[in-house]
This record gives sequence, structure tokens and C-alpha cells, in this order.
Amino acid sequence: MPIYEYVCLDCSTVFDALRPMAKADAPIVCEDCESEHTSRMLSVFFAHSEGRSVPANNSAGCACGGACSCASLN
Repeated sequence: MPIYEYVCLDCSTVFDALRPMAKADAPIVCEDCESEHTSRMLSVFFAHSEGRSVPANNSAGCACGGACSCASLN
């Protein structure tokens, strides 16, 4: 289950919640002021590599399951 970030539009509190994808945009109560005037935020993530690349024939670790040429993305 993914973690989503929300902001309360009344008190500006930012909080996160573990919710099913189907309920990502469903109303949620603010953890601080208990208002339902909240909105899901766009989250960013960080990926770090130590410069290692995945061999072209290793489809097990490939994000596309080997359906594409991930080696061309390195």
C-alpha cells in the first residue's frame, strides 16, 4: 500500500497516510485540526546509484520485466 502526502487547506499541516490507491484522492481528515478540507500533494522521490549498471541480459531486475531494452537507459 502506498504512502500519500496531504496538506490541510485550513491549518496548512502536512501529513502522510498509508492508503490503497483507490482511496488516494478520497476525503481524509487532517491529523491536527480534524478538518476534511485537505488535498493530496505531489510527492517527489530520490533515487541514488553508485554508478553500477545492470547487465542487459538481467531482466529479473528490470522495471519492465525484460519487455524493453533497459540497458539503453543506462
